[in-house]
Amino acid sequence: MQGTGTDVTRVRTAAELAAAVDEHDRLLVEFYTEGCGACAAMDPVLGIVARATGVPVVTMNPRDDPAPIDEYGIGSVPTLIRFEDGDPIRRLSEGFVGAERVIELLD
Repeated sequence: MQGTGTDVTRVRTAAELAAAVDEHDRLLVEFYTEGCGACAAMDPVLGIVARATGVPVVTMNPRDDPAPIDEYGIGSVPTLIRFEDGDPIRRLSEGFVGAERVIELLD
């Protein structure tokens, strides 16, 4: 895992995701899948959000490690989850959304 608060970091395993959640007081996680058009369209939005807010953004394909599907109730992609102090506190599972909507999720 690599990245800073102003970019988007991809993780592959539940352990890497847990480490990212533990490492940051605030974190935005996107669950996506390859071949999902809405997920691909979220990539530039997530970069804008990370730069505008300073909140680190992590993306994970749960097909790489399905443990988070049950742990976080992932029923569709893209799903965005805001973590605060290690806890998932808000989520969006509405398909593609613009930067303004994602920033609202972080407010």
